[in-house]
Amino acid sequence: MSHTALVIVTGPAADNATPGAPAPGFHLADPDLPQLRVTDLAASRGDGVFESISVIDGHPHALEAHLNRLAQSAAILDLPRPGLPVWEAAILRVVEELDPTREASLRAVYSRGIEGGSTPTGWVYGAPSPDYSAVRSAGVGVVLLDRGYRHDIQHTAPWLLAGAKTLSYAVNRAALREANRRGADDVIFVSADGYILEGATSSVLFMVAGRLLTPGTAETTGIGILEGTTQGDVFRWAEENNLSPTTVMATPDDLRGSDAAWLVSSSRHAVPIRSIDGQPHPLDAGITSAINSYLAGRTS
Repeated sequence: MSHTALVIVTGPAADNATPGAPAPGFHLADPDLPQLRVTDLAASRGDGVFESISVIDGHPHALEAHLNRLAQSAAILDLPRPGLPVWEAAILRVVEELDPTREASLRAVYSRGIEGGSTPTGWVYGAPSPDYSAVRSAGVGVVLLDRGYRHDIQHTAPWLLAGAKTLSYAVNRAALREANRRGADDVIFVSADGYILEGATSSVLFMVAGRLLTPGTAETTGIGILEGTTQGDVFRWAEENNLSPTTVMATPDDLRGSDAAWLVSSSRHAVPIRSIDGQPHPLDAGITSAINSYLAGRTS
C-alpha cells in the first residue's frame, strides 16, 4: 500500500497494445520517479483526454460512466479506441495500491503519444483527496464568464472539441484566475448567445419550484458541454426523491432566480453556490446534505 499510486497503461488502445508489454496491459510504476517523455503530446500539446474519478472507502464511483466518457472523448479527438477492460483493470489496481482513506481521487490520462509516433500512451494516478467538507457546507461564490462561442458550437465548429474532456485546460485555469481577480471562487461559463453552460471543472444544477434542472448536452438540448458523470448520479437521486430532474436551456436570469444552485463534480461532489457575480444566492442546506450523502454512499 502507498500514499499515492501510479499505473502505466502499456496497452491503452483496444487494437494497438505495445509489443512485448506485460499481459495485463499495464504495470505499477514509482510515482516519485520521472515517467513521461518530454515529447509526449500530452505534455507538449495537451493532445489527449482524461477522467477524474472519485474513490470513497475503496470504491471508485461511476466507473462505467467514466470509462464510457473516456471512449466518447477519445472518439471526438480521433484517438484510437481505448481498450476499456484494460483501463478498468488499471484503475482498480491503483485503488488496491492506495493506503486506506475515506476519500481519494484518480486521474486516468489517455494521450496521443510521442510526437511523430503512432502508439498512444496512458496512465492512472491516484492520491488522497483534499478535505472538501468546508466548501460542501459553506459553498462558493461564482462569476458568470462569456465562453466566447454559441451554445451549439459542436455543430458549427466540431474541431473546437465541445463535449470532450481534453487535457487542454489552459482556458479553464485562466477563467478560474479571472474569477479570483473578481473576488469569487469559481466560474460558470455562458455561451455567446446567452445560455448557461458549465463550470470550469463541474456541471451546474439548480432548483426551481421543486424541480432539479441542469443545462442539457448535445444529446438532449443541443448544448455543447461535457456530459457530467456526477450530474447523472444526482439526477438518479432526484428521480428517487420526486424532484423531476430535467435538462433545460437556461439563461443567467434563470440561474439567478433559482431557489438554490450547485456545482457538481467527481472530486468536490455537490458544492452550493452562495453568490453569483457578487450577489447573494439562496442555499438549501438540507438538499445539499442529502445529495452529498447519496454521492458518498455509492458503491459503484
